[in-house]
Amino acid sequence: MSPEEPPTLPGSHLNELPDEAPVVRAAVAELRRRTDEERLQPWPPALSDAFLVRFLRARDFHLDQAWKLLKNYNTWRIECPELSADLRPSSVLGLLNDGYHAVLRERDPAGSKVIIYRIAQWDPKMFTAFDVFRVSLITSELIVREVETQRNGVKVIFDLQGWRFAHAFQISPGVAKRIAAVLTDSFPLKVRGIHLINEPLFFHPVFTLIKPFLSEKIKARIHLHGSNYLQTLPQHFPRILPSEYGGEAVSMEELSQEWTNFITESAGYLQSISQCP
Repeated sequence: MSPEEPPTLPGSHLNELPDEAPVVRAAVAELRRRTDEERLQPWPPALSDAFLVRFLRARDFHLDQAWKLLKNYNTWRIECPELSADLRPSSVLGLLNDGYHAVLRERDPAGSKVIIYRIAQWDPKMFTAFDVFRVSLITSELIVREVETQRNGVKVIFDLQGWRFAHAFQISPGVAKRIAAVLTDSFPLKVRGIHLINEPLFFHPVFTLIKPFLSEKIKARIHLHGSNYLQTLPQHFPRILPSEYGGEAVSMEELSQEWTNFITESAGYLQSISQCP
């Protein structure tokens, strides 16, 4: 195969290749060629190889699927400026300082990055659903730079203790649809699992609102643990969870502060990608 030829046998095995491999460089070149030909769409000014390869790994080097994902991502960034136009840490600093989320230091046995979100730390009087989702977007934009995360994806844990009707009122059908779009086919991260714990009965109407917008693959990766999570959650994430969740890692407070510091230190990069394409 010449360096100009894209891979003819896509598959997850290509994800293990380094960025410099000829087959990877050829696939990246093909994506760039397609962006050059599609002049009507305003692409970001710097389509680096490192940026484009994310979309290929997210779709196991299936070129047409990666191309669709890249276009969806670009379109979504343009059409949702309330989410994507301002990714500066200062825009969500209150949520970060309240310990809304944390990224675990260690990956799970499958190599996935693991993120925990705590709904009790979200004050719906102070922050909208878009603010909360912006925290997820900022986090996603940072972890997707990691090659291992591109290869093995992410798993998220939502601790729904403290969920109130005030939270539910923030999740309109439009918000639900936008969240689902990013989860399914608009961001170059493989969502390997979604784990819900402490979910109250009155959360289920919101879950029912979101589910129709999710792909069957994503639906199959949703796990409902209820209040019995101390017995069931460590089966998926042995040892690596914070002590509050049945693991052996440091506390959520320490992990949350670490990640808040990292986001703050990444302010320059986040500002550079905040402008809508």
